[in-house]
Amino acid sequence: MDRYVVIDLETTGHSPQKGDKIIEVGIAVIEGDQITDHFTTLLNPGQPIPSFISGLTGIMDEDVQEAPSFEEMAADIAGMFQDAYLIAHNVPFDLGFLNAELQRLGYEPLHNPVLDTVELARILYPMAPSYKLGQLAEYLELEHNDPHRALSDAHVTAEIFLNLKEKLSSLPYETITHLQGLEKLFKSDMSLILSKLEQQLAYSTEEPQHIETYRGLAFRKFEPQNKAIQEISLSYGDYLDNIYEAEGTMESKMARYEKRIGQRKMSEVIYDAFQTSHHALIEAETGTGKSLAYLIPAIYEAVQSNKRVIISTHTTQLQSQLLYEEIPFVGDIVPVPFQAALLKGKGHYISLERFEQELSDPDQNNYDTALTKAKLLVWLTETKTGDIDEIQLPSSGYFFFKKISTEAEGRMDPQSPWFKHSFYQHARRRAQQADIIVTNHSLLCTDMFNDYQFLPSYDKLIIDEAHHLEETASRHYGLKLDYVSMQYVFNQLGASDEAKEFNKIIRGYSYNPDDLPLENWDSILMQAKYEMDDLFRTLFQYVVDQRRKNKSLSDTGRIQYRFDQGEDDTDRWATVKEMANRLIFFIRDLIHILSMIEHYFNSRKALEKRDAEEITKQILQLQSFIDRVEHLFLDDQGDKTVKWMEVEAYGAKNAVYLYSEPLDMSHLLSEDFFEKKDSVILTSATLTMRNSFSFVRERLGVPEERLITEKITSPFSYDDQVQLLIPNDFPDIKYGSTEDFVYATCEAIISLAEITEGRMLVLFTSYEMLRKAHSVLKESLDTQDYVIIAQGISSGSRSRLKKNFQTYDKAILLGTSSFWEGVDIPGEDLSCLMIVRLPFQPPDHPVYQAKADFLQSKGKNAFFDLALPNAVIRFKQGFGRLIRSTSDRGIVFVCDARISKSRYGKFFTQSIPDVPITYDSTGRLLEKAEQWF
Repeated sequence: MDRYVVIDLETTGHSPQKGDKIIEVGIAVIEGDQITDHFTTLLNPGQPIPSFISGLTGIMDEDVQEAPSFEEMAADIAGMFQDAYLIAHNVPFDLGFLNAELQRLGYEPLHNPVLDTVELARILYPMAPSYKLGQLAEYLELEHNDPHRALSDAHVTAEIFLNLKEKLSSLPYETITHLQGLEKLFKSDMSLILSKLEQQLAYSTEEPQHIETYRGLAFRKFEPQNKAIQEISLSYGDYLDNIYEAEGTMESKMARYEKRIGQRKMSEVIYDAFQTSHHALIEAETGTGKSLAYLIPAIYEAVQSNKRVIISTHTTQLQSQLLYEEIPFVGDIVPVPFQAALLKGKGHYISLERFEQELSDPDQNNYDTALTKAKLLVWLTETKTGDIDEIQLPSSGYFFFKKISTEAEGRMDPQSPWFKHSFYQHARRRAQQADIIVTNHSLLCTDMFNDYQFLPSYDKLIIDEAHHLEETASRHYGLKLDYVSMQYVFNQLGASDEAKEFNKIIRGYSYNPDDLPLENWDSILMQAKYEMDDLFRTLFQYVVDQRRKNKSLSDTGRIQYRFDQGEDDTDRWATVKEMANRLIFFIRDLIHILSMIEHYFNSRKALEKRDAEEITKQILQLQSFIDRVEHLFLDDQGDKTVKWMEVEAYGAKNAVYLYSEPLDMSHLLSEDFFEKKDSVILTSATLTMRNSFSFVRERLGVPEERLITEKITSPFSYDDQVQLLIPNDFPDIKYGSTEDFVYATCEAIISLAEITEGRMLVLFTSYEMLRKAHSVLKESLDTQDYVIIAQGISSGSRSRLKKNFQTYDKAILLGTSSFWEGVDIPGEDLSCLMIVRLPFQPPDHPVYQAKADFLQSKGKNAFFDLALPNAVIRFKQGFGRLIRSTSDRGIVFVCDARISKSRYGKFFTQSIPDVPITYDSTGRLLEKAEQWF
């Protein structure tokens, strides 16, 4: 069958069962790999078209008034699919609608073989950023002139399918064979197409030059990496002059960057710190161009000294930006060749050995796992890194990836034939030979607290987004434990008769039951799961009971509770400790049985390498549970750590998360990090409070005796670009009701939205208040004019919400937590930033409470030494969302009366760039905003 019919429908809604009807049909016919025919018709649905659908498609009631009904066209439409594949971009929708309408009229439903271009694109274009029709067309550089019209959508879907068919035929034989093995679980009927390709490739002698195969797995060949020793004969001053003052081509290269006065100053400070073995704290305000400012001296230092320099960031977004945008650009402008590499933790890289082992396991092949395997098979023919962050997996695909990451394979033997095919080892080799290594705070801290085993040795490093270092270090030095993680490990082990890890380890081996009594495994595993469930349920109820009278929820909807508060209730806490002891007892028994198996088969030289590795891995996981339970419930850490629980307020009765973190990281960082390194440069747009670095210096333990501090001011003209408006008539939330405050905030949002025509980012400090505001705005705003996008309510990731916000002309984006930083919305897309509440951490948060107690025991003021500086830094991050270039212009509206009425309010206003500030009634502020725009 070589005929494909592509269909797209426009409808009055999503459900034919609820009476929705088809209003337009678009069909494209493919024969001989060419689009040979088109068909389209409007259809009269016999009911009004909803305004939302009309707005989306442009199809009005009057357009379909004279159009035929579906009944008149049904036979013709169904006849077009004779002897053909049916293709759609999301087949269940289009075919489901079509068959529902045909059956309603007494026709037989269509039973054609189907091909779903959404599913096929997810498999064959694993690195595509989105699989929505328009964005996929953009990714494949296809024109899509009339989106949300049936014929245009059908034609673009046909072009996408031809691209997919071509991509499929370019894959190696091994990949096609594995896809054929998974095909029965796909929605698309690919069997005949794959069989035909398999036969063609089986007799082909040509293999793609960039592909390598091993044990039936095809993957992209690693590119050789050879380090050439470079020398710099220029002084640093001449080197900078060469970059910043060159004429002609150099200027054109720098043209995409606005002139940034502080950039050169910052690079000189970093160079001086490197030369004098000093650490540096550098606050580089928005617009400095700090990435370039630190890359330029880092490259000079690395090449001149022939010693690598590490650059660490907090977010993967900045890592990617550095590696794929900034570093290639710097490579064009610096007068010396250099090499840069990205290195992440083992959990980011796929293990080909583990994947090959799991690929043939049919026991776990549900749809998501099959789709994940298929995506990975195709991705392996493309990826140069093996870094899973390059693609998006289905929801449960990340559980599967945990089993096949380099982390899961344990310590690999360099003599293993898989060693040379390891993406992680390849990344390490690249890093060993690189001048600049880009990594993240997470791996940096893992390396730091594990005797520097994970990163290649270094003496100098630059930490960007340095305001996150303490939090990341605390998390890595501390620990966490939760019910879901433990349950996952126990379930993966499984009983002796389940097709899980324990069964896989012992099956295929013969043993004497007297020598190796394994009959206890099932009962012990059952007891361990029971004790675990009992412990977590008891903890859940314990926290709920303790906080019933004063229950406060965190931003994530969890109740939080400190362990040391629980120890006051000695009887119940003694019961909890006893339960923890019983759980440890049964986990030790499980470890004992696994150890017996290992010893028994090893002594007979019968244990296969894969099974030996699996036993070691499972023993280490189980031992880590024992270590964590002992630390959390049985070890007395005095006043050095804070331990707390979080329970899902409306979740399962065992949804409990346990945490422990050190109260003070400064001594650990000072001794294990700053004293051991020649020069650590810490930079961020937000490190100071009222121009002082003392807070961040003390929290991180940076030694004063060899420290340089520098504040690089922004090149932006804030006087002309920003107005800070603070109302003096807002309800005081401290004495009034939250509802009054939310209503006043929403009234201000609506009024400002009319002035700025949307283009507003509203920052909240709690999801609860965001949800209330969203509800009020939906009732009050004309949603025909304005689109409201709300974090945690609108679906999609942070980047997807941001992109949607930029897509609409009149949009209001409500955000909390992650939206306070790292979100760039330059130009006219953002004209108004509203800060609803000053971003203080909740005073009842366990970590804050414990740190506050710790500071007070040292004679310090918890508010001024902890709460206020953290809130000011967060406020500065939020403020920085508005102005991202010299041409940006907008207003910042702060609803929180504390910024003007409290004695500490000036700490906020004096920590941001100098901007015109107006305190007045809301009405007058709105008039001023209108005049200013």
